[in-house]
Amino acid sequence: MNDLIFYPPAISRSNQWYRFFTCGLIHADFFHLLFNMYALYLFGTAVERAFAQIFGDMGKLIYLLMYILALGACLIPTYKKNRDNSSYRSLGASGAVSAVIFVYIALDPLAGLGLIIIPKLYVAGFIFGALYLAISSWLDKRGGGNINHSAHIYGAVFGVLFLIVASYALSDYRVIESFINKVKDLTFKDIIYFA
Repeated sequence: MNDLIFYPPAISRSNQWYRFFTCGLIHADFFHLLFNMYALYLFGTAVERAFAQIFGDMGKLIYLLMYILALGACLIPTYKKNRDNSSYRSLGASGAVSAVIFVYIALDPLAGLGLIIIPKLYVAGFIFGALYLAISSWLDKRGGGNINHSAHIYGAVFGVLFLIVASYALSDYRVIESFINKVKDLTFKDIIYFA
């Protein structure tokens, strides 16, 4: 655990840059791992299929590249903030999973997302995502407890930016135009509903 965890002083003092990625392979406990992998499974299969449609034969490779790069990219702000903080540690794949979830939202902004604690209530993905980012930002400013909220935020931002850049560079799919076309004529019942 100590050799793999994200520990900024080990990076800045001993050049252990691999920790940007290895920390995503370990989790605090079984439920932390289960939650991340369940979210990855729920959203990742849809994103992987969409990448195959958008990028063709390269779709799975581009999806894997996005996930791996998100593991490292989501931690850059955390590293800058805690470079010399010997009491800071972080672990888990939440930032990369957040990238996958927000790519899903960018591709299907009206898909209903909900919380397990409020069954049958669904909110359009782009509204849910905006609320999630706002709450994560607020919690991050307050200290956030034992959760690296900034990794969730920057993972989400990285995922969407990766999708935009990759789709414009490698395909004829236009993410921004598609997103706008899907949300421009929505009604209130498209935003929040019970199933």
